[in-house]
Amino acid sequence: MDMNMQRRYPIGIQTFERIIREHYIYVDKTDLVWQLANGATFRFLSRPRRFGKSLLTTTLKAYFEGRRDLFEGLKIMELEQEWQQYPVLHFDMSMAKNCESREELRGAIMRIAAPYAERYGVSTQDITPGGIMERCIRRAYEQTGKQVVVLIDEYDAPLLDVMHEREVMSQFKRVMQEFYQPLKACEAMVRFCFLTGITKFSQLSIFSTLNNIQNVSMMPRFAAICGITEEELCTQLGDDIDQLAEEYGCSHEEMHARLKLRYDGYHFTANSPDIYNPYSLFNCFNQQDVQNFWFESGTPTFLFQQMRRFKTDVAGLDNIQAAKDAFDRPSETLTNALPLLYQAGYLTIKSYDPEFEVYTLGIPNQEVRIGLTKGLLPYMSGLDDNDVFQGGAQRMWMALREGDVDRMLRELQAFLAGVPYVEGFKEKLAEAATKEGFYEYTFYLILSMLNVYVETQVKCFHGRVDMVVNAPAAVYIFEFKVKSSAERALHQIRERHYADRFSTEGRKVVKVGVNFDIDTWTIEDWTIA
Repeated sequence: MDMNMQRRYPIGIQTFERIIREHYIYVDKTDLVWQLANGATFRFLSRPRRFGKSLLTTTLKAYFEGRRDLFEGLKIMELEQEWQQYPVLHFDMSMAKNCESREELRGAIMRIAAPYAERYGVSTQDITPGGIMERCIRRAYEQTGKQVVVLIDEYDAPLLDVMHEREVMSQFKRVMQEFYQPLKACEAMVRFCFLTGITKFSQLSIFSTLNNIQNVSMMPRFAAICGITEEELCTQLGDDIDQLAEEYGCSHEEMHARLKLRYDGYHFTANSPDIYNPYSLFNCFNQQDVQNFWFESGTPTFLFQQMRRFKTDVAGLDNIQAAKDAFDRPSETLTNALPLLYQAGYLTIKSYDPEFEVYTLGIPNQEVRIGLTKGLLPYMSGLDDNDVFQGGAQRMWMALREGDVDRMLRELQAFLAGVPYVEGFKEKLAEAATKEGFYEYTFYLILSMLNVYVETQVKCFHGRVDMVVNAPAAVYIFEFKVKSSAERALHQIRERHYADRFSTEGRKVVKVGVNFDIDTWTIEDWTIA
């Protein structure tokens, strides 16, 4: 029998009960769920979208409802002895997305809370969101005699789309703050309160009353509570790798390496295990196709807007050194896009230096690199990713891979000469195109979209190389000039001995000087040595 007829992948299914009842694949995290539920009263977890936060929340819901039958055979059975039943208030704030006004947001919250108001006999007439929260907790406590569990999934969903609209954001935050405020006043009646989200908003605003909330996002013990670890992939999903390898006509080891390159690479603590994106991995197994799934599931418009607002150095995202408070800070105190990039999953922890307490961050994997650069093209360079592909981006890489840099530059020159820039970008382009950085970014984004390993502003003993492109047979050193000459660019490479750093790698080192014409927005001339 075809294994895919037996294996059911939980694509788009985020309810623990349904996954168990209908025999979908469940990677057992219940030992971590038990630890999470039996610690501090108020806890918060930040993880990227599509990483299993909602599944975790519904697992907690089933646990606190005492649904022991759902957990038979899982790790939690060795830890939990009592299986008490508590009243649970579960608020999915993703249902309040895309609101355009304060009144619309308040109405959405009231609709989310309405089922609990009906269950516990709370009138929704002439009442605020905070009022309905407070009365639901109080009535549930009084009617059951048990402390109440409050689960708030995607608490920040209503705020993400308006991060760039300061006045609307301020109004929305006040509504959300008013909704959460009773949690502190009702603390004695709360057994457990858990919030999930992508971004981290300061305790001085939304969570000002929850001054004892514990952020577990970077706690080592919960590093793998969402996502699929390397060990879990090899032990619980090994047969799935075999099936995919058979489909591709390769070995188990080759397919494992391919999955690792595409979907692995996430680390949420200094010593985190390797973690795969579960959404992409299950889609890959389900469709028997190694493709980019995570980025296609939603466009992070808020992220691109913030990157553009802060003039983010896109080409420098692969190697960022930062202290923890630089990338784990609240969203409303941002001075750059680094915290958002990390919290949203576009950067991850690559290493940690305990002596200097410095983290190195970088792009997690191939899927994120390709998706991020495709999405950034219109925001940073005015190019449309479909136009880039149709305009010969793949031909550029094929030429470079074959060692024909002259052909690659001719392809790029022809493309830039007739490029159809996105609507409304030409005025910004006129200013940007006078600077070397614009062409550096454009070149970087085009090649990165094809998963070519590109480095910019690479430090050497006598200066910085504009761009280094790593191809199978050679290392290409590029120096860019605007309204100058290709010879001058090449002279700089030679004069500053940029090639010396790469001469010991065993590959051919090719020096390329490129000069751009700001009137035609394309390459004027180049020289290769």
